[in-house]
Amino acid sequence: QVQLVESGGGSVRAGGSLRLSCAASGVIFRIKTMGWYRQAQGKQRELVAAIPTDGDTNYADSVKGRFTISRDTANNAVYLAMNSLKPEDNAAYYCKVTTTEVRIQGIVAYKFWGRGTKVTVSS
Repeated sequence: QVQLVESGGGSVRAGGSLRLSCAASGVIFRIKTMGWYRQAQGKQRELVAAIPTDGDTNYADSVKGRFTISRDTANNAVYLAMNSLKPEDNAAYYCKVTTTEVRIQGIVAYKFWGRGTKVTVSS
């Protein structure tokens, strides 16, 4: 029932900037973590950045100092500000959200993925 919609991808030149957005909708209980993954052509999907509700943010070493993840908890949204983009950042970026729900049997966790948004960086 939870759907994630990403936006903000596009084509930029090296050194440029983009800001990705992800909005979650549907039946949502507590969000545990919101984050971004990416998958380049011929490579496996990798974590870019994540921001837990309770915990420290995590960044891939390759984007530290260039990317910034943030959240808008009131609107169940997560953003990724990308600066100083490099051709190595060329990939499809996916939003991921982990939620929890308190049920009679206990706390149940769920994972949701967006469809992805393409980022192309030219040199």
